Amino acid sequence: MSEDKIVSDLRRRMEGAIDVLRKEFAGLRTGRASANLLDPIQVEAYGNKVPLQQVGSVSVPEPRLLLVQVWDKANVKATEKAIRDAGLGLNPQADGQTVRVPVPDLSEERRKELTKVAAKYTEQARVSVRNVRRDGLDLLKKQEKDGTISQDQQRKLDKEIQTLTDATIKRVDDLLASKDREILQV
Repeated sequence: MSEDKIVSDLRRRMEGAIDVLRKEFAGLRTGRASANLLDPIQVEAYGNKVPLQQVGSVSVPEPRLLLVQVWDKANVKATEKAIRDAGLGLNPQADGQTVRVPVPDLSEERRKELTKVAAKYTEQARVSVRNVRRDGLDLLKKQEKDGTISQDQQRKLDKEIQTLTDATIKRVDDLLASKDREILQV
């Protein structure tokens, strides 16, 4: 594998860790309504558990209100129950084929809990980035041992991978700082 290909593959994998972190952060409730808040919810429909997005569409008409337009009237009660039982502290109300989900203000205690959850997600992202770095360094050592690349090339790429890792971890930390500000905002 060429030097550029190794680094670009590692960069792509580290970006994947950041994308996962962003998706996890999007699901954290901050007191503002976000359609992503309902992404992890599974609804008991058609004899299976299916993602909420497969039984209806989610919209945000107001800053503190989510609307779920359920496509099949038979799934309205199941959708309402799934949202209530999801552990997000939400109390949905069915209105015909629409489920209204008011998003209440967060208590100070709940905000602190959410910052801990955000920190846990961030640590998982850091571990993923470090694992990508380790895989890259192992590949370089193997190629140097096989004689595919020289020791100088290996050292140069080693530094490049470390620089990429440091920059990615800084971005992860910046995302956490931003999410903490958003959560703790009163």
